Amino acid sequence: MSFKKTITVAAHDLDDLDHVNNVRYVQWIQDISKEHWKAKAPNHLQELFIWVVLTHNIAYKKPAQLGDKIIVKTHISESKGAISIRIVEMYNAKTNILLLRSSTEWCLLNAKTHKPMRISKELKNVFTKSKNIEA
Repeated sequence: MSFKKTITVAAHDLDDLDHVNNVRYVQWIQDISKEHWKAKAPNHLQELFIWVVLTHNIAYKKPAQLGDKIIVKTHISESKGAISIRIVEMYNAKTNILLLRSSTEWCLLNAKTHKPMRISKELKNVFTKSKNIEA
């Protein structure tokens, strides 16, 4: 099940080359990941668990510039043990050209103890049994 939203590039998103700053892309990756979790996970699961990033692997394909509309899509590609792999792709909304693809390892933690937790079948089903949604 995927999740998507559209972002319009603003002046504060740009670097010295007038392209979207790499740090901004990382923020958008984290933002859509959190929004997907909040949109799909029931409140009782959100209270029990938190997610932390272990690694980001980002391939920057094409630049985005001021005023560009970007379609940001995400989905979980796999989950094993306490680790979930989340894919985020960003496309130019006008041309449908891929701008970025990331693969991020997220670790599931107990919200109170901050210790890693095995991802349960119930939690996996939150992201596999539903239809695509849009923010």
